[in-house]
Amino acid sequence: MSNTITDTNFNFPGQKGVYKGKVREVYTLENDILVMVATDRLSAFDVVMPRGIPYKGQILNQIATKMMRDTEDLVPNWLMATPDPNVAVGKACDPFKVEMVIRGYMSGHAAREYKAGKRILCGIPMPDGMKENDAFPEPIITPATKAEKGDHDEDISREDILKRGIVSEEDYTILEDYTRKLFQRGSEIAARRGLILVDTKYEFGKTKDGEIVLIDEIHTPDSSRYFYDEGYEDRQEKGESQKQLSKEFVRQWLISNGFQGLKGQQVPHMSDEYIETVSERYIELYENITGETFHKADVSNIQQRIEKNVLEYLKS
Repeated sequence: MSNTITDTNFNFPGQKGVYKGKVREVYTLENDILVMVATDRLSAFDVVMPRGIPYKGQILNQIATKMMRDTEDLVPNWLMATPDPNVAVGKACDPFKVEMVIRGYMSGHAAREYKAGKRILCGIPMPDGMKENDAFPEPIITPATKAEKGDHDEDISREDILKRGIVSEEDYTILEDYTRKLFQRGSEIAARRGLILVDTKYEFGKTKDGEIVLIDEIHTPDSSRYFYDEGYEDRQEKGESQKQLSKEFVRQWLISNGFQGLKGQQVPHMSDEYIETVSERYIELYENITGETFHKADVSNIQQRIEKNVLEYLKS
């Protein structure tokens, strides 16, 4: 098993604070600079698994960086540099307390709600007669409130977001526009790789100058679901499961082992062999999504490597 990074405790020059999310740890420095470290932690059903996945942080960080670069002509983003395979550095923002989820197909959470008989998701009607993994007539935006640590994100409608004053109408209109533009570009990128971008989420923040920018990750297997385009129609006609690229395979493994993040449930044991297969799947995801060969970073001492690279960047 390779070394993993599941927790950090850096003290960078000018450091003012640190926030630890489910997967990323964000260090706030002077001059409105953020240093975001992508750990190897794995989260599913809003629960962090007890063991890290080798190279997962590097994979997520490098996919997100590439996708930010590939969409910056459409939507401004927070990113300034990536001094280490696991690290992104960018502008500090005040995050909006909603995740902009957009769905081109009825999969995952939407399919589970549909099977339960619901035909409205976040205030958006879903047509009758759909099968799981069918395409919606057009992509739907189904926002979620950002959960406090340990809580589940919750579906919310546009109307409730505005009524509760979570986001102003002016800002929300921009978030919707950016979300649709990013999803269109992400779908085009995926199509060139023989993939279908099924659904994804975007997070946005506002800089000190009042500019709305894309933050966090984008089009990664943690935040997105992909299908293989080849055979999609055939599988739908036969009622077969779609071949997909996302961490849904982890969720399905957890469900089959009696865990869905519900109260009182225990996370099943993840053996070395299973952890290795998850790592291999993430590398497969990287190579399919980016069209590039994955090069494993030196993991002999990840903490030391990150600290050295970040300090060198900050000096420059």
